[in-house]
Amino acid sequence: MEFLADYARVTFAGIDKIFEIPAVAFQFTLPFAGGTEVSIRWYGIIIAFGYTLAALFGGRIAYTWKMSLSVMVDVLIYGTFGGIIGARLFYVIFQWDYYAAHPAEIFQLWEGGLAIYGGIIGGFIAAYITCKVEKLSFIKLLDIAGMSLLIGQGIGRWGNFTNQEAFGTNTTLPWGMSSNKVVDYIVRNQAFFEEHNIKMDPAIPVHPTFLYESLWCALGFVILYIMLKKYRKFDGQLFLGYGIWYAIGRSVIEGLRTDSLYIGPVRISQLISILVIAAFAAALVWFSVKYAKEQKKSVLITDKE
Repeated sequence: MEFLADYARVTFAGIDKIFEIPAVAFQFTLPFAGGTEVSIRWYGIIIAFGYTLAALFGGRIAYTWKMSLSVMVDVLIYGTFGGIIGARLFYVIFQWDYYAAHPAEIFQLWEGGLAIYGGIIGGFIAAYITCKVEKLSFIKLLDIAGMSLLIGQGIGRWGNFTNQEAFGTNTTLPWGMSSNKVVDYIVRNQAFFEEHNIKMDPAIPVHPTFLYESLWCALGFVILYIMLKKYRKFDGQLFLGYGIWYAIGRSVIEGLRTDSLYIGPVRISQLISILVIAAFAAALVWFSVKYAKEQKKSVLITDKE
């Protein structure tokens, strides 16, 4: 086993220090596969760590709610595969001009290129089918998933940091970030920036948007956890709260990103976020009003008795 010298030399405007951030944790040789070298990247390790914590938290809540843990394991397995396929498929579809010319790279997940909305859609489709087959409450599952996703997403964004990707436009703020990889990306993608009216100077630091989203997810988890303990009134409430919270943050943060997927001049993630906010807010109001009416009706019936 050997540690690799693949580092990004990262600096922040307000800190007089250079941080060497490795992209690869270690590599080893597989003697039974003709000496094939395998590299384990920090991106994958961090994603796996976030996934594990999210799964453990979800399992704990499921146990508290007396949901079948064996069925939850099935949901976790199939939902995970569905999420990975959906996240990659979503990204590849909207970058098809590139991947049509480089088809072998479609399966190189360790290089990044996973779209979170595609992952959520793919994971939920697989989870819904599993819940239907196994007769598990899909709505309760959504409440658990919303909180668990915030854990996984909040931690997983640090994988983007080790890859030095998912950063934003230039900024003069004291936490503005720069690195050799950021500079190289900006220089190589000037044509893309010009096409989408984004002005990028490789000599100026950039917004660490991965950090913004990580902190937004962490704050969202705290809020939903408080709701879980004190204010949850009906199934689906936490998931609707998750959708609204995450979409608000993503719609703003996506506007700073330099690597967005587009439909014409429109950033896809921003469009989806706006639609999610509108739909989930309307649903939350509707279900809240419905719950209030049912509670009032129940009180009236009790009084009559």
